[in-house]
Amino acid sequence: MTSILAQVPPSRLRSAAFSPIGDEGRTELVEARIVQAISVGAFSEGERLPSETELSSMLGVAVVTVREALGALRHRGLIDTRRGRNGGSFVRSSHGAVEEVNALALMTMPRVALADLGVHYEAISAACAEYACQRATPEELHVVETILDATRELPRQSWRRRVTEVQLELAALSQSVRLTNEHVRVQTEFTPLLALQDLDTDARLATHDALVEQIAATRAGEVAAARASVRRSIRASVRWLVGFRAELIATQQDGGLRATLEGRRGASSSADGFDGLDGEGRQ
Repeated sequence: MTSILAQVPPSRLRSAAFSPIGDEGRTELVEARIVQAISVGAFSEGERLPSETELSSMLGVAVVTVREALGALRHRGLIDTRRGRNGGSFVRSSHGAVEEVNALALMTMPRVALADLGVHYEAISAACAEYACQRATPEELHVVETILDATRELPRQSWRRRVTEVQLELAALSQSVRLTNEHVRVQTEFTPLLALQDLDTDARLATHDALVEQIAATRAGEVAAARASVRRSIRASVRWLVGFRAELIATQQDGGLRATLEGRRGASSSADGFDGLDGEGRQ
């Protein structure tokens, strides 16, 4: 059996990340959408982004707006631009810069908006989990479970990309196009914030364990257990984000955003035993 995991999720993520902005097509929003796409793993290190013309068409903004946004991202160190036939804008290895952007987004998001986003994500994810219990085949669940098992020991950036794909696959097992599409849309918005939680090794492993529980409940056809696993995990994530938001706000007066993130990164690397290296031994 061929899983859709290897093919469909990047396309779904890219479509959600680059849905039209419309009249609100400001440079900052285009910039945020591209950062979002990188954060959720729609584009990996070294991969080329769509061209200025393609981004302009997908986002529904002027080419000059896209160009300004790409210039800002180059200044932040998130992308490189190369000239020539094989040129374009390419994603750089800049996890720290992406985390700073996401942390700023968390700080500026009202607490009530964060809680409401969590409620929306929980409702959609729980609905997908319910229908997956009724419709997923053992073969499909085995594929997802195998990938999840191989993901547990990955460094956090690689872990987040793979876990996002697993979550999308579980949603797709609902066999509801509308629910799956809405899950992709909300997850694309929420995942950059969830990636901040990955700085906490215990919280990351708790998310992983919740997915294991969800798969087991889905295989057994236990709707209540599957929904409960989803609810507990998402609510725990929202609580973590609320607390981390408060921590960031408390330290920003001293210019402590970067220091706070660096401290979290150091603790995460020590706990994982990766010493700041990615899955291929690079810094």
